[in-house]
Amino acid sequence: MDSVSAKAALRKDVLARRSHITETEQQAFGQRLAAVGAGFAAEKRASLASVFWSIGDEPPTLPLLQNLARQGIATALPVILGRGKPLALRLWKEGEPLAQGQWGIREPVAEAEEVFPDLLFVPLVAYDRSGNRLGYGAGYYDRTLARLRSMKPIIAIGVAYAAQEAEGIPVDATDEKLDYVLNDREWIVCR
Repeated sequence: MDSVSAKAALRKDVLARRSHITETEQQAFGQRLAAVGAGFAAEKRASLASVFWSIGDEPPTLPLLQNLARQGIATALPVILGRGKPLALRLWKEGEPLAQGQWGIREPVAEAEEVFPDLLFVPLVAYDRSGNRLGYGAGYYDRTLARLRSMKPIIAIGVAYAAQEAEGIPVDATDEKLDYVLNDREWIVCR
C-alpha cells in the first residue's frame, strides 16, 4: 500500500474511533487542555500562542484560548489562505469578530494582524509517541510549521484524545514532527 492509501486508511480508522468520544469526555478534556496547555505556555514564558478553532468532535479549544488570555498570553487563530499554502496566524481575542472560513471553521477577519507565535497548538487525526502526526490531508500545518521553524524556534503541541494514538504512521519528507502531544490522559514528550 502506498503512503497516500495508507494515510487514508489510517485516517478513516482513527476518525471512527474519535467519533465515539462522548460529549462529557470532550468537555472534560477541554478543561484539562485549558489547564495544562496554558500552564505549559506560562512555564515556557510564551508571549503568543496559536490555537486552532475546534470543529466537530475535535477537542474543544475555547477554554484554552480563554485561559491563555487570563494569563496575559496573546492568542492567534489560523486562517486558510489557499490550497498548497501555509496558514496565516492572525491575532484574536475573545469578543473580537470572527469570519466563517473554509469548511465552516471560524477565523479572524482579514484585517486582523498576522503574527508568528512561540507555541502552536495543532489539530490532528492521529499521532505517535515519536511526534509523527497525521492530519486531515491538505498539509496546511506541515507547511506552516516548516515556515515558522525557518524563522524562529517554535514549539508544536498536538492536541488529541488518547484514542487517536496510532503505531506506524506513514511519514513523508514534507511531514513536520510535533514536540509534544497533550491528550485526555497524559502529556507526551516527543523530542
